[in-house]
Amino acid sequence: MLWLGLFISTSLVAGTITGLVNAQGAPESGGESGSGGAYQSRRYKFAEKVDYDRLTDFVIYLDEPLANITFSPSATPAAITTQRNAIFDPHVLPIAVGTTVKWPNEDEIYHNVFSMSDAKQFDLGLYHQEKVPLLTFDKLGRVDVFCAIHSQMHCIILVVPNQYFAKVDANQRFVIKNVPAGTYQLRAWHERLPSLAKEVVVPAEGEVRVDFTLGLTALPKY
Repeated sequence: MLWLGLFISTSLVAGTITGLVNAQGAPESGGESGSGGAYQSRRYKFAEKVDYDRLTDFVIYLDEPLANITFSPSATPAAITTQRNAIFDPHVLPIAVGTTVKWPNEDEIYHNVFSMSDAKQFDLGLYHQEKVPLLTFDKLGRVDVFCAIHSQMHCIILVVPNQYFAKVDANQRFVIKNVPAGTYQLRAWHERLPSLAKEVVVPAEGEVRVDFTLGLTALPKY
């Protein structure tokens, strides 16, 4: 979410970044296809495979601080990660560094919210609907959050350098509006794949398109 009315830029011209993001998995031999072979045996029939064509929660953001822009996270509405039906919603929440996040529990059971991540370590304790904790994220990075009671509950707070970010929509497309004209590093991120950065030149007006394919090809082979 972008709260553009709260940002002041020395640039009076801005453009829009659009694009498409997709993922590419590791190639498999014919004998390991999910439609046959060993996957049809009793031993592996419940082994869930990653469908890279259906991955969601890609995040795209400008991967650098913007010195010519004043951003006041304290003046923005708090972002929200809700505990509902024994899951965290959303699963991935991108925020600008310095943003405060609310943690309401809408279930009729207790939850616990904690993280051991280097970017933010915390424990909000056990609580029901009697309180809504607030937590400010003041360090860049990925914060994996869990519930100590329910093992399936996991979400990620992705803390990025500035307010120019977006998540892909149902068609894997993204739009980042009102970006001051200039040259930037644009990064695409997903929790299961190496991130990828590309240089983008944002025009004074209009759109520039940048597409990404994330895969395992960038990892070293051993």
